[in-house]
Amino acid sequence: MADYPIPELGNKTPLQAARKPNMDFMAANGESGLAATIPASLPPGSDVANLSVLGYEPEKYYTGRSPLEAASIGVPMTANDITFRTNLVTLSEADSYEERIMLDYSADEISTGEAEELIQEMNRHFQNDILTFYKGVSYRHCLLWKDGPLKFELTPPHDILDQRIAPYLPKGKESDILYKMMEDSARFLSGHPVNKKRIERGLRPANSIWIWGQGKKPDIPSFFERYELNGAVISAVDLVRGLGKCAGMESMEVEGATGNLHTNYMGKAEAALKACKQGKDFVYIHVEAPDECGHRGEAENKVRAIELIDEQIIGVLLNGLSEYDDYRILVLPDHATPLALRTHTRDPIPYALYQKSRKIKGLVQSYDEFAAKSSGIFYSSGPSLMSRFLKG
Repeated sequence: MADYPIPELGNKTPLQAARKPNMDFMAANGESGLAATIPASLPPGSDVANLSVLGYEPEKYYTGRSPLEAASIGVPMTANDITFRTNLVTLSEADSYEERIMLDYSADEISTGEAEELIQEMNRHFQNDILTFYKGVSYRHCLLWKDGPLKFELTPPHDILDQRIAPYLPKGKESDILYKMMEDSARFLSGHPVNKKRIERGLRPANSIWIWGQGKKPDIPSFFERYELNGAVISAVDLVRGLGKCAGMESMEVEGATGNLHTNYMGKAEAALKACKQGKDFVYIHVEAPDECGHRGEAENKVRAIELIDEQIIGVLLNGLSEYDDYRILVLPDHATPLALRTHTRDPIPYALYQKSRKIKGLVQSYDEFAAKSSGIFYSSGPSLMSRFLKG
């Protein structure tokens, strides 16, 4: 959700422009401030940020993005295996692969059913005793390299939108293997029946794979071991679901949860309330929509996503939790995805923390980046904020 002021919104941020009475209520009757979720030594990825927010020091526990997603998909990894995030992307046409331009890192958010056929095609061409592709959700998939090398220089596709891909192709020992699969995929995926039908429907084709986000199997203590709380995670994104599973948390399925603007917001809130009734102490609800809108540069949709989160998640939770004598809610982005930049930044993020039994007159009256900064409250890490939240 976090962003910068932009002219399209009257020089306001999306949080300032959005109608969000429930988040504003939390800030006005609780605590609001800033928190640094990205350590200086690591990139501002969703993997690092969510690990941090969930209360684990990324400097100690981060091993790469893809292994967390692999845990969600159920990819069988050993300690020596390497996994890679594999996007289905849309590249421009060009005489050579290197001259192509990254048009869309999600191929118009290709459906999981269509993507499965394309990932099967990848395995028909490349699967062997060492390399295997695994299907994920929508455009997000996984490559397993058994006993593979780790030291590659790979670039997230959402960081190079509308740019020529040549400077960002794989670098490092044995990177030619990754490059060849990417280059070859552009040849046979372009003419695949799935993509022909997509073009007929006016959709962008998934005409190449893009490999990035490598890492080894993570080894993190369970959430219960760390905090003595039984937890659940609710997300449509394999990265967050995998993180929850690695932390020993239950991953709850929500019908219609998509990872984009048109997700089942209310269903996520209702699933969280159900988890509380079933005895869970802690529920981590993740909504990808504002991040997706930030990457796409869609200001109006980002504002709308925030409003839907406020109405159909925060509002539903505040109402549903009213039957309990006490509860706490913490709302925050894992990182900023400014519309003007269309990628992640390491800016401190605003949070709002509300506890039913400790309703206070907050230092601010609204929830946004500038109000949070004006409170003067600052947490230097995600784990320190999580500790504050859990201890009250």
